[in-house]
Amino acid sequence: MKNQEAAPVDRFRVVGVIFFILGLGTLLPWNFFMTAISYFQNRLNTTEWINGTVVPHKEYHFSNWLTLLSQLPLLLFTLLNSFLYQRISENMRIAGSLVFILLLFMLNASLVRVPMNNDLFFSVTMATIWFINSFGAVMQGSLFGLVGQLPQRYSVLFMSGQGLAGTFATIAMLISISSGADSETAALGYFITPCGGTVVTLLSYLLLRRLPFARYYFNKGKGLDVAPGAEGLLEESGSMKYDRINGQGKRTSPKRTGFAACSFPESWESAKQALLPKEQVVAEPQEPIPARKSSVWQVFKKIWVMAFCITFVFIVTLSVFPAVTVDVKSEFSGKWELYFIPVCCFLNFNMMDWLSRTVTSVVRWPAKESALFPVLVVSRVVFIPLLMLCNVQNRSHLPVLFSHDAAFTLIMLLFSFSSGYCVCLTMSYAPLLVEPKDAETAGALMTFFLALGLSLGAGLSFPLRAMV
Repeated sequence: MKNQEAAPVDRFRVVGVIFFILGLGTLLPWNFFMTAISYFQNRLNTTEWINGTVVPHKEYHFSNWLTLLSQLPLLLFTLLNSFLYQRISENMRIAGSLVFILLLFMLNASLVRVPMNNDLFFSVTMATIWFINSFGAVMQGSLFGLVGQLPQRYSVLFMSGQGLAGTFATIAMLISISSGADSETAALGYFITPCGGTVVTLLSYLLLRRLPFARYYFNKGKGLDVAPGAEGLLEESGSMKYDRINGQGKRTSPKRTGFAACSFPESWESAKQALLPKEQVVAEPQEPIPARKSSVWQVFKKIWVMAFCITFVFIVTLSVFPAVTVDVKSEFSGKWELYFIPVCCFLNFNMMDWLSRTVTSVVRWPAKESALFPVLVVSRVVFIPLLMLCNVQNRSHLPVLFSHDAAFTLIMLLFSFSSGYCVCLTMSYAPLLVEPKDAETAGALMTFFLALGLSLGAGLSFPLRAMV
């Protein structure tokens, strides 16, 4: 025990707080743009008068394009991660991405008060969304690799930060609405908020590199010397150990008992292993060479049900949220109408999604072997027509069957809770279906199918919104 005292301590839990902030920062771009859909629609859907005649505004389908251009970069950079890790340094991937995200947020905030043709404004905004989410995808993958070198509790904090990013954006929107300022000033204040959040995230990352506790684990991950006797502390704290496989490292997490919450299931570890740069792997030649890993196809045959489930969950979710749900109108006029979508759609979704991830720490039904699990996942398709039959405006084809605000709120509650619950179970079950030596491959496959589901759902939102 004497040697363990040489290992640094996370004083005042500063490293934990930093990783919570970093997790929050990774999903700020998507959530701030999504929550502000009403602002963009109001600016783009203006009425024009030509020769005394009202000209119908052009339909830009902003929410559909926002969803698609936010999710495609995640799919693209999931495929490019290995290439980027080998050629671009970690500081550039994380700090550089944050700098570009900050500049793009500042550009977006400045556009609030700049008069601009609708077509040009739409094009500039879409380009901003594409690039800001591209940099966010690079940063997110790099941070998964970084937090994977620390004890497990830091992965929990990182994922918790990500889970609360949507709530943070929604609260910022509610504050801007309740401020009483004119629409331009309220929008400017709203878009300045993520600028400040990104600055805090960048400063937190730069501080992280100076903290002895973080440097200790990062050096360990790079194969540098650490304090004598600290090896045992790493094992006890739940950090990663490294094995030598044919000259390349492979990380495996220590065996855990019981069920882990969705914020820290084995699947997140597997996904982080797939994202971890090769230069962060430590070789220990003295250990025996483990069994050869199975091929990708062999692993896929074992987890194809879970791969289908994660894809289908996000296809259903992204096909109607936010493209359809954001256009639901309250049956009541007045001030409540301003708060209706931020509260009943976005805050409802984010809080229920977070709650469902917490529930999976004590409940995991159906079991991974049960045929009921894919049935549960597929049954979520019922939410698509239910939400399309709410009071979505404008509409051309379908009738309104659920006009009451309470009906929409209840449907959204079940929709968001089931989404988070199924995602958690799917991502935690997949690595349990393969041998430990194949967990990394399973994690990489699940990460790909997750991104695929997001992109397919975003694409499907176009025809579904047109059908309403």
